[in-house]
Amino acid sequence: MTKFALQINKICLAAMFLALGWLFPFITMQIPEFGNMLLPMHIPVFLSGFVLGPVYGVFIGFITPITRTLIFGNPPLVPTSLSMMFELATYGGISGLLFMFLTRNKKMSNLDSLVPIYISLIVAMIAGRIVGGFATYLFTFLKTDGSSYSWTLYWSSFFVTAWPGMLLQIILIPAIIRLLYGLKLIQKFMPSYHLKNKEVEEEEINNNTNEKE
Repeated sequence: MTKFALQINKICLAAMFLALGWLFPFITMQIPEFGNMLLPMHIPVFLSGFVLGPVYGVFIGFITPITRTLIFGNPPLVPTSLSMMFELATYGGISGLLFMFLTRNKKMSNLDSLVPIYISLIVAMIAGRIVGGFATYLFTFLKTDGSSYSWTLYWSSFFVTAWPGMLLQIILIPAIIRLLYGLKLIQKFMPSYHLKNKEVEEEEINNNTNEKE
């Protein structure tokens, strides 16, 4: 696969993750409380970070909430959608960056262990909630006087209410990444060269040879 073809495939995958970020919330749309608990928009953003790397993760995380608001009118623009832009961008960026960094260690490179996935995921979840809380306060302050947003409300909305979604992410995302890796569907797209198996490396060598000829 040439570099140009690889970039086209990455863009197509990024578009797919963006579309999933638009569509998944429809699953819980009829009962908003379920959406706040299960956090369906977060899952494609995390996957984009793990599969495509931190740059794509930040981009998909940043544009998914605002584009969904502009297209479907939900989530509400202020403060929800605007704060989610920064929260989800943090999820995608931190998960992708940490995963890329950790898997450069050859001991973790083949994903025989789920350790690098869990470390990247959990750190990103914590960082995103910190950024999301600050962004929510900021945009609430711009909309009102900020007095309606408190530490209790932050803790409740980002941790207490959201714990089923956090648990779902901890179970589902590593399982999906491990499955896709085991089926050899994502090695070509992952940013760490150590993650590429021998077949992928041989294919790249053959492609380079053919191009020179």
